[in-house]
Amino acid sequence: MKKLICSPLVASLLIGVTSQLAITQSLNNHSQMGLTYSNPFTGLNKYTDVKISQTTQEIDEKTALNLVWKLPQVQRKARDIERLSKGTIKVAAMVDGKPTLDEPYYKVQVFEKHPDENVTIYWFHVLKSNGVIEVLDVVTNQYISLEKWKPD
Repeated sequence: MKKLICSPLVASLLIGVTSQLAITQSLNNHSQMGLTYSNPFTGLNKYTDVKISQTTQEIDEKTALNLVWKLPQVQRKARDIERLSKGTIKVAAMVDGKPTLDEPYYKVQVFEKHPDENVTIYWFHVLKSNGVIEVLDVVTNQYISLEKWKPD
């Protein structure tokens, strides 16, 4: 009788231990799969962080001046003036105003440099926050985007 009672108990114990091992192994496999699937998302966090920090980068006075000076329209005008004046008139640019709370841009003046005076050719606003350039439309006395600008 002892053998009859003992055998089912031992069998139940063995089945329980085996089941516990299988459950533990299954949970372990699932947790490893979760770690594997979460790795691609860490790359997204890094990409987002970089993109945000790039959009908040402000420009300085030298960069604002260089952005305006390198515009194709400004370079073309400078070449034309120097060619037509046979080198006697130079074209230059300078920052004429720095950003304030009310006006968050650099004011850049492009001008003809004569021996006794400077004559303004163009006025630009360069936003400190991102370097976007606007040009003064002298007909409307409004600053417009470079896309809308049609220099003479």
